[in-house]
Amino acid sequence: MTKIYLIRHAEAEGNLYRIAQGQYDSLITDRGYRQMEALARRFDSIPIDTVYSSDLSRTCITAEAIYRKRLPLRKCKKLREICVGEWEQMTWGEIARKAPEQLEYFVHRLDLWHVPGAETVLQVQRRMLEAVREIAAANDGKTVAAFSHGMAIRILLAAIQGYPPEQLAQTSHGDNTAVSLIEVDGDTLRVIFRDDNSHLTALPAARKGERRVGLEPGMYFLPTRLPEEQPFLSACVESGWTDSRAYDAGILLTEAETRPTLTAWLGDQPMGILQLNPDKESGQGRGWISLYCMDASCRSLGYGVQLLGQAVKYYRPMNRNILCLSLPKSNQKAGRFFASYGFRPSENVGAEVQVWEKDIGFHGPYGEMK
Repeated sequence: MTKIYLIRHAEAEGNLYRIAQGQYDSLITDRGYRQMEALARRFDSIPIDTVYSSDLSRTCITAEAIYRKRLPLRKCKKLREICVGEWEQMTWGEIARKAPEQLEYFVHRLDLWHVPGAETVLQVQRRMLEAVREIAAANDGKTVAAFSHGMAIRILLAAIQGYPPEQLAQTSHGDNTAVSLIEVDGDTLRVIFRDDNSHLTALPAARKGERRVGLEPGMYFLPTRLPEEQPFLSACVESGWTDSRAYDAGILLTEAETRPTLTAWLGDQPMGILQLNPDKESGQGRGWISLYCMDASCRSLGYGVQLLGQAVKYYRPMNRNILCLSLPKSNQKAGRFFASYGFRPSENVGAEVQVWEKDIGFHGPYGEMK
């Protein structure tokens, strides 16, 4: 008999930024690394013979919580997340706006869900069952840790427990790093327990300044339309202006016409502004954010981090591996916000301004884009 601990990856960028990233590669967040530490403590007293993982970076990185360089990591493409086709890299807010019926199916009736280029629930079920049987056959009598993804795991466990695809919504969906245990005895697969996240209760309380995750499904982003959105742009930026320089609406509008500028929408209401400055230090691998502002009615609700996801999405394909922004030293609230999402003060310090940086690059043996 083979025991297989099936483990969902730690929190990844798509989870945090509310971006659909089925088979698109993404990294683990700061919160995800804390989840990995809790997972490692859980398995301190559980001997593991072999470690398998989906070949995507977020699962390979999470697997380090168990193998810790002691065991080889065996990559298995069949353990990947469901491919969501043309939804890949769309925000869930954009999906809700463009395809509300299909989003409803994705949540409640995956068997009816159909998106161009996507897998079906039966295709995922077939390859996940094949993966588990192949792993068990290669590790007869051993204990294995296998790292996969939320929907793929849910589809597999439902199949083993006898739920037909149309009843998938009746099953639970495991949190990041949730653990399930499968026993394989010959042709028989049994779920001993599923979606257990008890190790996460030992995590410390949320850090000061750490934000809640925004309500589902999140925001969507469109290029800022001028002059139609000029009143919102000016009001949003002016209300949060903390720079020692006098607020200048003329400069603001000029830059919005020449730099990539996005308006964040929640339903039919504009809620934020993100502006990028790709021409600054373009040859040094840096991507600059020149405006990052939420409307006063939408602050401290967990939505602001979704703007960060759009900046990462824009700069990463350009090999801009360091995300940068300048903050007035007096704006300690903004400093706490960005620090909670991995930004660190750089050595570039002015009399009144501090540059903050975040590494967004893929590094190491499991960090290459697929």
